[in-house]
Amino acid sequence: MIRLKTYSFRFAEQVLNARLALKQEIEKILQDPSIKIADLSRPHFNEVLDGLFRNRGWQPQPQVFPEPRDPSAKMDFLKERIGVEVGFGHASFMGIDLLKFQVSSYSSLDQIDLPPK
Repeated sequence: MIRLKTYSFRFAEQVLNARLALKQEIEKILQDPSIKIADLSRPHFNEVLDGLFRNRGWQPQPQVFPEPRDPSAKMDFLKERIGVEVGFGHASFMGIDLLKFQVSSYSSLDQIDLPPK
């Protein structure tokens, strides 16, 4: 079974607690009993998560920008203004992932909920 360890960046925990059903849905997906840890590789885990999130109505790979300026500028999943990025502990990607969420919450993009500074 997967154990979750969470970190709250920029009050994300409070945002998710305000949308408790979605927070619980994310946790259920990540702890789904069909996930067999011993059988997972990173690509296979991404496939499994993709299916689990899609089955619950999450939009896969939404663009961060309205026009596809950068095809790699995508979140992993989006639903009801909550964005999800799946990471495997690669510290080099952390800044890029956080930047995607910040860009998605500001200015005219306004795709996800994030409290003001």
